[in-house]
Amino acid sequence: MSDTTSQSSPSNRLAHETSPYLRQHGHNPVDWYPWGEEALARAKAENKPILLSIGYSACHWCHVMAHESFENPEIAKLMNEHFVNIKVDREERPDLDDIYQKSVQVFMGRGGGWPLTVFLTPDQEPFYGGTYFPPVPRYNMPSFPQVLLGVVEAYHQHGAEVQQNVQRVKAGLQRVNSARPSAEPLTYELFDGAATDLCMLYEPVHGGFGDGPKFPTVPPLSLLLRQWYRVRDQSAREKVEHSLRTMAAGGIYDHLGGGFHRYSVDGQWLVPHFEKMLYDNAQLVRIYLDGWRLTREVRFRRVVEETLDYISREMCHPDGGFFAAQDADSEGHEGKFFLWEPAEIKAVLGPELGETFCRFYDVTEAGNFEGKNILNRLCSAKLPAEEQEQMERLLTPARRQLLDVRERRVKPGRDDKILTSWNGLMISGLLDAYQAFGTPAYLALAEGALAFLLEHAYQQGRLTRTVSNGQGRLNGYLDDYAFLAAALLDAFEATSSGVYLDRACELTGVMLEQFWDPQVGGCFFTGKDHETLIHRMKSGMDSAIPSGNAVAVMNYLRLFFFTGEQDYMDRAEQTLGVFRAQMDHNAYGSAAMLCALDFYLAKPKEIVLLGARTDPAMQALVENIHGRYVPNKTLVLVDPTGAADAAAIPAAAKGKAALDGKPTAYICHNFTCSHPLTDWAALEELL
Repeated sequence: MSDTTSQSSPSNRLAHETSPYLRQHGHNPVDWYPWGEEALARAKAENKPILLSIGYSACHWCHVMAHESFENPEIAKLMNEHFVNIKVDREERPDLDDIYQKSVQVFMGRGGGWPLTVFLTPDQEPFYGGTYFPPVPRYNMPSFPQVLLGVVEAYHQHGAEVQQNVQRVKAGLQRVNSARPSAEPLTYELFDGAATDLCMLYEPVHGGFGDGPKFPTVPPLSLLLRQWYRVRDQSAREKVEHSLRTMAAGGIYDHLGGGFHRYSVDGQWLVPHFEKMLYDNAQLVRIYLDGWRLTREVRFRRVVEETLDYISREMCHPDGGFFAAQDADSEGHEGKFFLWEPAEIKAVLGPELGETFCRFYDVTEAGNFEGKNILNRLCSAKLPAEEQEQMERLLTPARRQLLDVRERRVKPGRDDKILTSWNGLMISGLLDAYQAFGTPAYLALAEGALAFLLEHAYQQGRLTRTVSNGQGRLNGYLDDYAFLAAALLDAFEATSSGVYLDRACELTGVMLEQFWDPQVGGCFFTGKDHETLIHRMKSGMDSAIPSGNAVAVMNYLRLFFFTGEQDYMDRAEQTLGVFRAQMDHNAYGSAAMLCALDFYLAKPKEIVLLGARTDPAMQALVENIHGRYVPNKTLVLVDPTGAADAAAIPAAAKGKAALDGKPTAYICHNFTCSHPLTDWAALEELL
């Protein structure tokens, strides 16, 4: 990532931070501090309000505000004179971001966003805030200097009003953090109601939920697929498949390099904000795998493979692990790296093939974005499927040629943070693809990342949030523990290595000791050893990533069925009870928790396989199982050649033997097991 101001400018305290986002501001004329005791103590000593600015490196409007205001010497002078200025990377400190996003939503009466601009008392209490402020009055907004002067006056001259605002925010935080156990039963009535609500939110023309801006949010789609599986609601399945097709056809998908951009600014998935986030692509890999399992559509498999090609090409740390994001901007312009003109394409492909490519990918002289073109297939996707596939085969070499040319352009900046939770999501996506397709490279990437995290982010029995220069930094949060434990359970299923199951149990034990709420259940977002903030948040609501509590519930349930330890089931039931009211009232925000509820209510099909993992017949059996859409299952492969892991054989696998030396399967459900099965047709029927 390049800095937002010239490296020749004097540096401030951020210049040597490990976060690329903070380093971007390391040569601003603003007297920035990172969040920490030095800044907070100065605010108290000088009785100055704190200007807290939160963003992230791939955020386009963060760059805009930095260029317009934080690089402006006059605005910086105002900031330095009247405030203690603190810059926070929301990806490193999601605890601060969560608290102050919700605080600003109280002031604004609507959703927040980034850049987030919050004004705090020296005791960290928010009393005013917003998102982006322009340097001069425009967009029906006051200028940032006007806001600064107004805040200073309010802080020093109108203390009573400031305290009223503080109390209003604290009450708001208490309301959004007030999940309490419900006496109502956990039944499928909840799930059915949520599926109905999501169908009402569904946008039938282009897929997805709501109008633009439109986000490729995965848990609600997963919920609808589960509803189809359970009650064969064909309309729920069709909504998901339609969404997957239109997203893959739109400009939100990178048709040359693979992978998805963060979101589209319109309702048809055409014009994205061009940043690419690791967590989006990790989740989208899995929902496209589910789409492929259900339809066997070549396009869905291609999206999975191209997205993982992008990850391996652009987002891999050489020692293992995955980088956080790629920027939207290059050479100072949003999307420049990804845009094309017809003449450029024809110069590479020749006039005839170039013309065909332009027609198929909607490239015109007028353009569809600021006079240039975002490649998309929204029009050609309406062609018959056979014709689309014929064109795909014809144009695949052309796409490779254009990618080679694009690779010579100035690339968007990359945020090279290794974030534990996001890496957990990506590892799970890779393992899912490995099990479905049997591609060894996916397993190698996943295991390499796990080894990297366990070596560098798991220190003295605690997880760190990030790894930088081989060193773990910052306390891990609930998401870090839950997502990494989920990845370890996925690795156990994919490899049969008991070491992964042991580590998942160990990590979950640390998580419960640090994060569990002994009063009402569920986990707080921060551990009990974390620094004291103005509020300790606890939520079951999804954001751009699934709720940490939802992933934790799924982990407890899987661990119960792997180990037979009742405590895991008790924790799952208690957490589901705590967030029952949220599931009842907000299907979209609680979709991941509702998926965990489905796993709990349905009880998984416990698949036990006996035989050598290296046996081609066993490999075919595993791929067949993972090639089917079975949302609620656990899989244990007991390999007689893996005697070192004999002690780790889970409860469901004990006492079972292979039949006639053949790869043998048992399907157990609701505490009853099938006869041993060696024939795929018989096994498929039970699945």
